[in-house]
Amino acid sequence: MKAEGWPHRLAWLTAGSTLPLLFVGGLVTSKGAGLAVPDWPTTYGYNMFLYPWSKMAGDIFYEHSHRLVASGVGLLTLSLALLLWIQERRQWLRWLGVLALALVMLQGVIGGLRVVLVEEALALIHACLAQAFFALTVSLVFFTSREWKEGFQHTRLSDAGRMRRLAALTTAMIYLQGIFGAILRYSGAGLNAHLLFAALVTIHVLLLAVRILRWHSDQARFLRPAVLLSGLLLLQLALGLGSYVAKFTALQAALPGLAVVVLTTTHVVTGALMLATGLVLTLRFYRFSALPAPMVSRTFLSERVSA
Repeated sequence: MKAEGWPHRLAWLTAGSTLPLLFVGGLVTSKGAGLAVPDWPTTYGYNMFLYPWSKMAGDIFYEHSHRLVASGVGLLTLSLALLLWIQERRQWLRWLGVLALALVMLQGVIGGLRVVLVEEALALIHACLAQAFFALTVSLVFFTSREWKEGFQHTRLSDAGRMRRLAALTTAMIYLQGIFGAILRYSGAGLNAHLLFAALVTIHVLLLAVRILRWHSDQARFLRPAVLLSGLLLLQLALGLGSYVAKFTALQAALPGLAVVVLTTTHVVTGALMLATGLVLTLRFYRFSALPAPMVSRTFLSERVSA
């Protein structure tokens, strides 16, 4: 069996590096360290990459680490975009790599302007784009995989279109829930909207999981993400309850500061993992329903002949 190519490996590395970046970014917000470094693109007048490690203490450590990790993700995205442009034959995928590069550059500029202009709205945009960028890197992992290139070589699902729509709607709601969560984190407003979308996401995840368990439990490509998404939902609900207690009740004074930081930051990262899992399910259902049965047969035969 043919091994996955370098674009796929680099896409995995980029997506895998983006998740820690989300965690570090969440730490910056949870610690209130977003303005610990008052200048940009320099760090207290130093070149960002030459800032002395001995000076990275307190909130400066969190903010400057965020910049360094973000720079690493930017470099990986640049490498991935170049590799896709050189090796990839599918033009739409080449341009998707360019889009990822443009988005990560935009993220860097918005993050820098948030520091320079001290504008809270830019912090909110920065947080929402971060989730979108992570979803895009996950898409690139899937689009560069053998699974997408070769298509599914089995009988089509009779309800593929319906499952695709349900998965897409669930994923969209997870992303919208993340937006309302960001509004709540940065402004303290929108709690009711956040709770409403939490209920909607719960209902749709359960509907999706139940349908997969009932009709497609024999296909691991759908069953495993459905089980993972359900587990992440339970974890997210528990983290959300803990974050609510820590931020909006009288018990917050009794909780250690570290516990609050860990709760809220893990809540953000778990939301990102739910978004990625929902997106993978959506793309799989889309790929499955996009290939008519005759095309599947031709693909299978061509692969057998070339082998």
